[in-house]
Amino acid sequence: MIEDNNTEPNEHEAVNPESQQQEETQQVERVETSSNAFGFERENEDLIWLTQKVNDIRIQFSKYVIGQQEMVELLMAGIFSAGHILLEGVPGVAKTLSSKVLAKALDVDFSRIQFTPDLMPSDVIGTSIFNMNESKFNFKKGPIFSNIVLIDEINRAPAKTQAALFEVMEERQITYDGVEYAMQFPFLVVATQNPVEQEGTYNLPEAQLDRFLFKIKLDYPSQVDETMILQRYKSNIKAPSLDEVMAVINAEDVRRVQELVKEVIVEDKLLEYISAITVKTRNHGKVYLGASPRASLAILKSAKAMAAIKGRDFVTPDDIQFVAPHVLNHRLILTPEAEIEGYATEDVITEIVKNIEVPR
Repeated sequence: MIEDNNTEPNEHEAVNPESQQQEETQQVERVETSSNAFGFERENEDLIWLTQKVNDIRIQFSKYVIGQQEMVELLMAGIFSAGHILLEGVPGVAKTLSSKVLAKALDVDFSRIQFTPDLMPSDVIGTSIFNMNESKFNFKKGPIFSNIVLIDEINRAPAKTQAALFEVMEERQITYDGVEYAMQFPFLVVATQNPVEQEGTYNLPEAQLDRFLFKIKLDYPSQVDETMILQRYKSNIKAPSLDEVMAVINAEDVRRVQELVKEVIVEDKLLEYISAITVKTRNHGKVYLGASPRASLAILKSAKAMAAIKGRDFVTPDDIQFVAPHVLNHRLILTPEAEIEGYATEDVITEIVKNIEVPR
């Protein structure tokens, strides 16, 4: 004899209203419980939102830039921590293309300035134009008035033109004829330079180099990445079009992200770790000019940005070790003896970071 285990009520059976109400109440409680089960995620919903946006930006970059993952991370850290970036690499390693993709993915204005030896400061910040109808001079803004400004071959302009960037990069404003003109938010300078060709170039002043958050050195792609590049463009002979780049975040989203970065937690022992790295650059035997306090602040805020990008609300020593070489490599000047011995700035930074005890 088979026992019927079917517990569903027969259509002819009476249903107890009280039991039905209790069952509905239990279902509601189960739904509320499940919605409250991820309280941690709701408390960190901003970081989850940021992580998703970061992944979307990576996808947009992957449509055009193969490899260079570290550069993509540092570009995002730069915009999220309100810092300017210097890209150094030989021609053809996607320096300009990466800047354009970043601007389109952020849905902000983009401007490009090609620096040349005959470029004047007025060609960058703007100039006064005489208005005959009003019989007065009106200020016409230059190409620096944008959100992301790409300065191509920044070391090709003389010191007079480079000096026009001092105020706008530090204070995000320019002063012309006694009047201050503020930049729109966000404002980020992405400059490029060629480390090989020296004819017709001018070395950047130390004060200007110090205003860049990162100096990212781009190497040649690996053979695997080179082959992937050829595979992607084997059926296309035209320059890549950026029409496929989708806008991921806008200016208000960038402001929201920067507020998130401010709230990232940094323990006191990590602050001591940052200061130990910076101070060591000032008394190292192979370093002629060490890093300034601005470098310490740059390591701090860029490490906080990297933590937020990775979905954390706290900084780890790994974040500091990741950003430190890119923050310091353009701020240190080696002694002539160290240069003769073949030392590079990166070698000294690696040695400093390796010899300082990591906080636990």
